[in-house]
Amino acid sequence: MNIITHAGAEAVTTDGLHWDIYVRDPELVSDIADHIPVQTSEIRYGSWSQQAGLKRGAIYPSEDFRILEQYGAQVYAYLLQHHTDVPFPLRDTTELWLLDQQGRPLGLLNSTTENSLLELDCFIDWRAGQDCHRNFRSSSAETLTGLTGTDCQAGQYLTQLVNERAGPQPAAQWFRRCPDGSGIGLQGIHLQDELENRTLPAGDFPRYFLREDGWSASQQQLVRDFLAWLAPCQLLLQDLDRPARQRFEQLAATRALEVDRHFRLYPQVLDRDTIQAARVEAALRRDETQTEREDETMATYYIELNVTRTN
Repeated sequence: MNIITHAGAEAVTTDGLHWDIYVRDPELVSDIADHIPVQTSEIRYGSWSQQAGLKRGAIYPSEDFRILEQYGAQVYAYLLQHHTDVPFPLRDTTELWLLDQQGRPLGLLNSTTENSLLELDCFIDWRAGQDCHRNFRSSSAETLTGLTGTDCQAGQYLTQLVNERAGPQPAAQWFRRCPDGSGIGLQGIHLQDELENRTLPAGDFPRYFLREDGWSASQQQLVRDFLAWLAPCQLLLQDLDRPARQRFEQLAATRALEVDRHFRLYPQVLDRDTIQAARVEAALRRDETQTEREDETMATYYIELNVTRTN
């Protein structure tokens, strides 16, 4: 996620093309103590892309909203000048890690910027994600669970596996990561007192968000299959060395749609032919999907009315 923020407004993009602009009133929480995490509702100023232009959100006839309008207009003006500057440098150097039963970082749960509040009232179970539950497949998961084919819920099993390793009373800790990769331990959730203020070397932190060692052979392969499946997202990292980036580019090519979605935020592309081939494949697949939809459109006299529920 790349963000432009100023005063009470921010513009957010996850693909480098489409931006959502939100406004809020920072005065609403100005009297609340700094150590208390606060979440305020935000009002959509609008959405913008270079192709579609600005689509405004709802406009409210009030003096307070006019102030929010000014915030939104300032961020929008800046966005028009700097939207091509993505990817912005990553600044979320404070990370919340689920710990294993030896107190070592096991899986990344959250991250925030240096000056943000640290959330201490939250669930600390690790989750593979909805897309993973729907689409991730691994032969190792089939071996471990005894399930095969589409019945194998690899993402669900991986989620269970990671949380079991955290133990019956899981703990998590915030770390401020240093330029050399080491981490200074801050506050935590269900954290033993002696673990606060510790410093861990870079090698104690999983490089790709989830610990790869300490598993059985089949479990380790499942974890590595998952990290390989995440290759289109791993390429967003700005500190990948050349061999790692080359490897992830090759792995990412098997997920063309995800590569096309993220590539504008890739800080570097080494194998341009591989990435371009994936983008071409993504374009062809979208065209095929659109053609299938058009072919499946029935004549109006054959369409039955039905209730469509929108959440």
